[in-house]
Amino acid sequence: MSWCRRIRQRRAITNVNTLFLVIILIISCTLITNVDGDFYSFKDKSANADDRLCFCQLKGTIDDCSCNVDTVDYFNNVKIYPRLQSLLTKDFFRYYKVNLKRKCPFWPDEHKCAMKFCHVQSCDQKQIPEGLKGETAPVYKYTLEAQEGGSCNEDLDIELGFLNTSIDATAKAAHQRWTEHDENRDNFCILDDDEDDAEYVDLLLNPERYTGYKGESAHKIWRSIYLENCFMPYKPRKTSNVLIPFMEMAAGNGVCLEQRAFYRMVSGLHSSINIHLCRNYLLSEKRDALGFGGSAQGEWGPNIDEFERRFSPQTTDNEGSYWLRNLYFAYLVELRALEKITPYLEKEYYYTGYSSEDEEVKNAIMDLLNVIKSFPSHFNEAVMFSNGNDSAMKLKQEFREKFMNISRIMDCVGCDKCRLWGKLQTQGMGTALKILFSGNFDEPIDTTTKPPLIPAHDNKKFKLKRTEIVSLFNAFGRLSTSIYSLEAFREHLR
Repeated sequence: MSWCRRIRQRRAITNVNTLFLVIILIISCTLITNVDGDFYSFKDKSANADDRLCFCQLKGTIDDCSCNVDTVDYFNNVKIYPRLQSLLTKDFFRYYKVNLKRKCPFWPDEHKCAMKFCHVQSCDQKQIPEGLKGETAPVYKYTLEAQEGGSCNEDLDIELGFLNTSIDATAKAAHQRWTEHDENRDNFCILDDDEDDAEYVDLLLNPERYTGYKGESAHKIWRSIYLENCFMPYKPRKTSNVLIPFMEMAAGNGVCLEQRAFYRMVSGLHSSINIHLCRNYLLSEKRDALGFGGSAQGEWGPNIDEFERRFSPQTTDNEGSYWLRNLYFAYLVELRALEKITPYLEKEYYYTGYSSEDEEVKNAIMDLLNVIKSFPSHFNEAVMFSNGNDSAMKLKQEFREKFMNISRIMDCVGCDKCRLWGKLQTQGMGTALKILFSGNFDEPIDTTTKPPLIPAHDNKKFKLKRTEIVSLFNAFGRLSTSIYSLEAFREHLR
């Protein structure tokens, strides 16, 4: 064999080996990399898969934001989540006033969830702190005059009382409607705590978890939200998972930042709710033949298979990791809302009537707000609706109306407990949007002075009701819990 022939054979073998290595690398990269550069792997169903990556192991920056997933994970799981878990058990935040009897405004009510776990467990109204039910301004109840039962100016009180009773009832009702109309123009969600059927609900007695509510009734809720109330510039592609529409977010496809943000907040809320259901799943309610054994409350815990079904690439047309990223986006939006109204919340009185706990809540709030202010990369809402022209104002109004409509859809949920948490979380997100975009909280306040004579939620410049504050913190707590829970799911899937 000639020297030249041997060289050609060696080159051929080398080329074949090189080609084989290239093919292996391409296959490997295809399996672990998605179009955005986020790394995950399809779950390996084979036996020895201990070293597989998790599809929920997200990496990189959060689109439309300036921080990374890892930054949010650490900040939330180490600093925010433990504080919120302690705070939300306090009376001021655990009792939420809501009307669960409102009729669905869009289609006949479909209360099809017959399982006992769908029902909201009522609380003893006597256990609700009197401070939450009273009409006297909380700040006044802390004054020396209130404690002694006297007043520093009784003549003025009599005069004001006389003026109040002289107002015609019809005129007072009309004035109340005018006031509500003016305030509702800035709202992004329905507030129903003043309605006759509204009642206090103990959130600790009714935790958010999987109740068995599913099927067409549940799917109809999300289809109505996505297909009729999200900004869809073209006919969306439907995925195999509950017909969630796919919305291409790449620049230049006709979807502006505001429309993209709206969709991502709704998607993030949806992802968060799904994680809660997977985290607290009804694992068993079995009884033995004699009716003994098991638990009347059921056995609840994480359901890994259900989590995979809702988010894995195989069952979501490779979109599950994107939905999880939207959870982080929604988290950052609500985090920024809390940071923006920190000066107001620092002056708020969290009154329940139990002075020791009220002081404890106040201190816990101050601590939490200091941590929130320390976050280095808050969402920048100033880039939205920033043109200042008629088109931007029209888009903001459409943005508000669409989210208002989503909060109405929550009255169509056929499971009372699901309706409760759906209303609370949409109201919390709507409150965050109100803070960021209504303009009522853009003016800075003097933080060097002592708390004002009027509590923050009664201040004309601070147009938040107690129900809005409670829903804002609880909704943020739900997003925080979801991000915290992702770490546990990652450990199970590794």
